[in-house]
Order: sequence, then C-alpha cells, then structure tokens
Amino acid sequence: MNILITGATGFIGSFIAEEAVKRGMDVWVAVRNTSSRKYLNDERIRFLTLDFSCQEQMASQMKGLRFDYVVHAAGITKCVDVADFHRVNTEGTRLFVEALLQTRQPLRRFVYLSSLSVCGAVKETPPYQPISEDTPPQPNTEYGRSKLAAEEWLATVNGLPYIVLRPTGVYGPRERDYFMMAKSIRQHIDFAVGYKPQALTFIYVLDVVQAVFLALENGKIGRAYIISDGCDYDSRHFSDLIRHELGNPWLMRIKAPLWLLRIITYVGEYAGRLTGSVSALNNDKYHILKQRNWRCDITRARRELGFNPEYNLERGVKLTIKWYIDNKWL
Repeated sequence: MNILITGATGFIGSFIAEEAVKRGMDVWVAVRNTSSRKYLNDERIRFLTLDFSCQEQMASQMKGLRFDYVVHAAGITKCVDVADFHRVNTEGTRLFVEALLQTRQPLRRFVYLSSLSVCGAVKETPPYQPISEDTPPQPNTEYGRSKLAAEEWLATVNGLPYIVLRPTGVYGPRERDYFMMAKSIRQHIDFAVGYKPQALTFIYVLDVVQAVFLALENGKIGRAYIISDGCDYDSRHFSDLIRHELGNPWLMRIKAPLWLLRIITYVGEYAGRLTGSVSALNNDKYHILKQRNWRCDITRARRELGFNPEYNLERGVKLTIKWYIDNKWL
C-alpha cells in the first residue's frame, strides 16, 4: 500500500512516517526544499518536494504516482503574521487536495490532522462539561479558526474519503512547546496562569499515531474524532510529573493573573512583528493558556475507530523526559 504523509519532517508527522515504514507500506513524504530530514533517515522512505502554495506544481510533482492513503499533517501552530495561519493551514490544505484530485489519486482514505482548538472555549464555568464532536465549534484562536475553515472546506469536496482527527495537547519526544515547560522546571521555575480551576487533557504522540492508522482502517468518511488519553488533569499534575522525572529539583511556583499574561503576550506579539521572529508568547497563546476547560470525550473514537490509548500521562512523561535527557535537550 502506498501512503503519502505531509508534515513528516515535523514532530507528529515524523512518528507517522516511522510507523508506516514498520507496517511495510510504500512510504512517500512531502517535504519543502528547506525542510530538515533529521528524523527521516530510513532508506525506505521516498521524498517528494512540494510547494503547498501552488496547485499546478504539486499536481506536476505527483503526476504518475499513486497513493492509496494520504495523511495530511502539515501546518503551522504559530506565526508572526496571523494571516499565515489561513494561508498555510486552510489555503494550503485546499490547494493540496485540489492537486490530489487533479491527478486522480485512487484514495481509500485521506486523514486530516486538525486540533481540539477548533472547538474553542466551551463551558468555562465549573463543573466543566466534556467537549465532544457534537459541541458547536467556536474557536478562540486564529490557529483554531484556520483549522476549522480547512475542515469545513473538506466537507464540501465531493468524493473525497476524508476523516478528521482532533487531538488535544500532543507531547512526546521531539516536541518543543512542552519542552519549554520542562526546561523551565529544570531551571527551578514552574509558571502557571489564572486562579480559576483548569481541566487539562493530553495525548502522547504514539497514541496519535495509533489513531491515525485506525482512522485509515476504520474511520467513517466525513467524520471527525476527538482524541486524548481519556483522562483530564488539574494544572499541577503535568508539572509535578515532569519535576519527578527530573529528580525533584527545588521549585519556585509562580501563578500569574490573566491580566499579566495578557500584557506579556501582547508584548511578545508586538516584539515578534518588529523582529520578524515567532514568539512563544503571543495572542493565540494567551487564549490557549487562558482557557480553563480542555476536558474532552473520546467515546466516538473508542467506539468507531477501536481507539484505546496506551500511554497514560505518567508513562508518557517518563518516556518524554528520558528522551530529552538522552538527546541532551535537558
């Protein structure tokens, strides 16, 4: 079976490519000329250079190739200009799919990696109600809006056997955003925001990979599936596990009010625009950190995909911190 994976040079995509190789699939990965191939060193992987801003170029590059499956994991989670979210995540998806259709690919399944962020802030007053696929989307970030727009466009395409996955916060080896939290704890600071209780959810990267291949096998066309490890946690649980795996360093816990976070992210956004570099603390990040309710219901994924998370948070954090240390990130 032939599979094409976009975003394979990134965090989640690289693990998807590795699993496809293990399954004996004929693996193609779409890359840009500037993409790092650090985690794609298996000689069985074939590379396809695509310009996601040009449908005709992509169609030309894919001419004569045949893909049974496509996993579209390419996209951006942060940028200097918010218009880039829609240019890459929404318009890039549209052009890519149009190119696939133009080359008449014999697709059995097209899996789109979306995000729980498409749902946005839901029932922010305790007790928090879990977010499900039936929850009306109301994204509160440009990232979430760009992902939702891509989902909505996919729903208009006749004959496309697409399935959408909406993972919650994904962590694991090679991931850089949660790594910053681990680095901060290693440096004796645990920073949190907001005083209202927060319900957080997570999913280890290999459970995302599991969900992708289950979707390729069992996913119902046109359906969206929320995926997490099936549990929710208070705001200290994750940091306490990281601290434990780092040998319990002494820690100064700082909990800032939301108004201070608003100032910090505003300054970070403005500085990013002046310097042309992406800041980890920006307007989108403010809304993500501000959100109190990330509880989610994975009943549909369990029932229809056969999804059964294998990594609880304790196991996943242990493996992640070990990788950071072994690879000298920490």
